[in-house]
Amino acid sequence: MKKLLFFISVLLFVLRLGGQESFTKDIDSLYREDQFYIGVTYNLLENKPIDLSQSGFSFGFHMGFIRDMPINKNRNMAIGLGLGYSTNSFIQNLLIREDDLGMVSYSILDDTSTYSKNKFSTHLIEIPLEFRWRTSTATDYNFWRIYTGFKVGYLISSKTKYTGDLGTLNFSDIDTFNKFQYGLTLSAGYSTWNFYVFYTLNPIFTNDVRLNGSDLNMNTVNMGLIFYIL
Repeated sequence: MKKLLFFISVLLFVLRLGGQESFTKDIDSLYREDQFYIGVTYNLLENKPIDLSQSGFSFGFHMGFIRDMPINKNRNMAIGLGLGYSTNSFIQNLLIREDDLGMVSYSILDDTSTYSKNKFSTHLIEIPLEFRWRTSTATDYNFWRIYTGFKVGYLISSKTKYTGDLGTLNFSDIDTFNKFQYGLTLSAGYSTWNFYVFYTLNPIFTNDVRLNGSDLNMNTVNMGLIFYIL
């Protein structure tokens, strides 16, 4: 994880230097900001049943392009509309198991269970829409920003992995999860380093998913860092 963050930081620094050199030769009064992004997050499950818990590091990776469209003369306010990709893993004690007939069941792994891996992961294509405020100018490359908005993701694949007393379970269960996942976004910070949060407004699982006869209405929160390029 530390090596990944170091690599991203070096990459962004080099790209910024390249961009600054080009702008010093020809200042663009119609500049746009922050059109490419890369994010890393820690993923949380909210509204969990009492016995369901997370462990380890549930990792998220996000990347994409947002078209920056300034809406004022100073170009420090803008609307952003984009297209991105996101992958998220959730390490926890909810066992999702498929039997020989293709039926999927859900249960909690208790303290007597022995296992080395139990997680599910998702891959989504996303459309972010943002209102953007920043203190940038055509020649200022280190500035404050606050971007807030809404994001819709479409699930393209998901996997469940378990290794333990029950053997090795590894299957794709895309029908378990809501195809569309949407929520509110916020990113804020200065220069390269920016805090990022995505709070989903709908459950990660479909209405058919039940645990001990009750709906499993968990939603997700992604919190971490987002890096902007150009």
